[in-house]
Amino acid sequence: MADVKPFVCCRPQADWAKEVAALPYDVFTRDEASIEIAAHPRSFLRIDKSAALFDGVVGEYDSQVYAKAASVFAADEHDGIYLDESAPHYFLYRLMQGGHAQTGIVSCIAADDYTGGVLKRHENTRSFKLEDRVEHITALSAHTGPILVAYRAQAAIDAVVEQVVETTGPLYDFTSPDGVQHTVWRVEDREAERSIRVAFASLDALYIADGHHRAAAAAELAQGQTGEAAAFLIIAFPSTQLEILDYNRVVFDTNGLSGDELLARIAERFTVEEQGVLPYKPQAKGEFSMYLDGLWYKLLIHDRLHSGDPVDDLDVSLLQDHLLAPILGIGDPRTDKRIAYVGGVRGLGELKRRADAGGAAAGVAAGAAAGGVAGEGIALNSSDIPAESVNASDIPAGVAFALYPCSLDELFAVADAGRLMPPKSTWFEPKPRSGLFIHKY
Repeated sequence: MADVKPFVCCRPQADWAKEVAALPYDVFTRDEASIEIAAHPRSFLRIDKSAALFDGVVGEYDSQVYAKAASVFAADEHDGIYLDESAPHYFLYRLMQGGHAQTGIVSCIAADDYTGGVLKRHENTRSFKLEDRVEHITALSAHTGPILVAYRAQAAIDAVVEQVVETTGPLYDFTSPDGVQHTVWRVEDREAERSIRVAFASLDALYIADGHHRAAAAAELAQGQTGEAAAFLIIAFPSTQLEILDYNRVVFDTNGLSGDELLARIAERFTVEEQGVLPYKPQAKGEFSMYLDGLWYKLLIHDRLHSGDPVDDLDVSLLQDHLLAPILGIGDPRTDKRIAYVGGVRGLGELKRRADAGGAAAGVAAGAAAGGVAGEGIALNSSDIPAESVNASDIPAGVAFALYPCSLDELFAVADAGRLMPPKSTWFEPKPRSGLFIHKY
């Protein structure tokens, strides 16, 4: 059973919510975070990615960074930016983008549910990122970035959510610069609160969708603790409402192969169909699109390469095992500086741009790697790659791949089997903002 409980929330005053709310720290490079903070001086990025407040002399994970996060948060509290609730509550958090809406329940979950396997993971953690979040949580004595959690939809929870939304005025209702509408309600009815807790207690499993390092860090710090220190912050969404976008790949060179040689090698394992100069998006599982030398191709994996294994048959695994590793030489996609990951929200044009940039983009990625961002879907903007570098004749072009999005059913199957997905298998959008809910302990 899942122990999902209300908590005493620290949150921004209503007038400050829009300015404070920030995308998760790990979707920004350090430079991007600096630009965002300059545009929004009260952004929670000042606390969540406080390395952006220092020049490059101070390392991304220097002790000064965590001390700065704590001092900035304390100053904001002193300035009245935040308030502390007087009693524990659940909160509802709805994100709306275009025609899509998803409403999650903000709460705390017992850390024992993580260590005991009720809160299931599907992704490995990396030691330096885990230690970063351990240091951040310790410095603030608070959980500041809710873990995105999915659960199999429950009619009882849906009914409570509908009731609260219809009968309670929102605490926040604002639209962020990226066009996402954020609305928050506090669950004040005790019967509704009881219904939520009972409904979650009936579930055998919840699933981490995003935030594996935050969850692992919080669980590590909770060992041997009691009370508030033995739980951490989550936002739980029903599986029927979450959307997974494609998480795509760019390799900055062709491993010494000419275009014709690369196509011939790929044709040994995939059916290759040229699509022309217009971007082509995969339409089904087992189908990929590839951008190479100004043209788009549709790739269909040969049926004989499917094994029936829940991990090996993921599209990200098929691409890695049958193309990226054996043909392009990407042996470890977590550490290889020749590959970058691009969330589907950035579009296929971003894949083309990075592939055309080739070695210039690789240089930027390598620079980011020195700061600990490599392999984390670094968000390179057009300004990151100088035009003269992109057009330089001595820089070979790369190759890009778009994937069909992984499904939540696939994620659940892998987690239920106690297995792990390859890195960068899922990209959830829209993303909940950090800074709206803080759990002190």
